[in-house]
Amino acid sequence: MKIFLATGNKKKIDEMSKILSGLDFEILSIKDGIEIPEVIEDGDTFEENSKKKALEIAKFTNMITISDDSGLCVEALNGEPGVYSARYAGEDGNDAANNKKLIENLQGIENRKAKFVTVITLGKPNGEYHSFRGEIEGVIIDEARGKEGFGYDPHFYLPEYDKTFAEMPEIKNQISHRAKALEALKNGIDKILNIG
Repeated sequence: MKIFLATGNKKKIDEMSKILSGLDFEILSIKDGIEIPEVIEDGDTFEENSKKKALEIAKFTNMITISDDSGLCVEALNGEPGVYSARYAGEDGNDAANNKKLIENLQGIENRKAKFVTVITLGKPNGEYHSFRGEIEGVIIDEARGKEGFGYDPHFYLPEYDKTFAEMPEIKNQISHRAKALEALKNGIDKILNIG
């Protein structure tokens, strides 16, 4: 059975493929030369965007599709950047610009609590879907630390590890918001697909 990962982010594809390894499915993505249309993520929640992406791409590819919508929610910024995490600094923004804006917006603010959220959706070409949510809490630090990861990872600090996500890629793949949501998916996938 083939499952398609509906994301254009190659680092995310690598991360998701690693976490999903061990499943008895062939995991495909844009890295396999399959082109997919861009899905406009105009939902107000991670759930809405994840579902929309999964179902549109499942219909387009005629394959079972896994999509995710993830973001950083900062307590003192009323949950920002949230669903706008990837385009926080504007449509043409990138990781560096997004991080710069985040740190500027937190200047003078003592409360640095934040959480990463992921909603993973498995969509079928017939319109059926199942969503799974994962979260992890941490703290935003001003100075970027670590060279691994992507997005806000260099600023997302976990006190219990004394490291940012960008300093601990192997551990991140076991404990992250995405890992938790994908783990929930893995645990339920046989039932969802009526296997076994």
